[in-house]
Amino acid sequence: MTTLSRKLTVFACVGTLGMSGVSGCASLNRTEQGAVVGAGTGAAVGAVIGKQTGSTARGAILGAVLGGAAGAVIGRRMDNQAQELERSLPNAEVQRVGEGIAVTFASGILFPFNSTQVMPAGQANLAQLAQSLQRYPETTVLIVGHTDNVGGDAYNMGLSQNRAQSAANYLYAQGIARNRIRTEGRGESEPIASNESESGRAQNRRVEVAIFASEQYRQQILGEYGNRSQ
Repeated sequence: MTTLSRKLTVFACVGTLGMSGVSGCASLNRTEQGAVVGAGTGAAVGAVIGKQTGSTARGAILGAVLGGAAGAVIGRRMDNQAQELERSLPNAEVQRVGEGIAVTFASGILFPFNSTQVMPAGQANLAQLAQSLQRYPETTVLIVGHTDNVGGDAYNMGLSQNRAQSAANYLYAQGIARNRIRTEGRGESEPIASNESESGRAQNRRVEVAIFASEQYRQQILGEYGNRSQ
């Protein structure tokens, strides 16, 4: 099963668990089935998806998916915000994922080597991100730091956590409410390229920002649209 297929299977199993039980998740291994059983919704579902697909940021976004007419409303707003971010953040990778947005900054854009101090260029990028977040106040943000595999596991985990927190602190200083942002460090555990080459290690040194609808906004949209089809 491909990574994408497994991600969709995990998500579908969580969404249908109450109706079909784990029997509908036969393609997953026992560890994955157990994780699905233990998950509820929202952040818990996101944690399951993130663990099984190797992407904490995308797992958080997919864990907040509503689907139906309510999800379509959120998706249209995310389309607009993603287009704005693509224009204002030319040095970052902006992707629409589910009903959210994944923004990836190479660590070299935000931080000097082996440092958690945001560089002037990084400050400019985070300031643009903050302006977008202010225009879309109904979103929640997860910032995830990543490293390559050079150095010890514990050191890399600490560096990734501190970089994520440093980016969050800059957004706070730009007026973004603290309760909208949470941070995680994943160290070297979620590579997107081989660590056998410098170009691969450079890709793995990154900060990912997951933007998705807040719980309050999801409940508001659900109340207005329910699960009606488009």
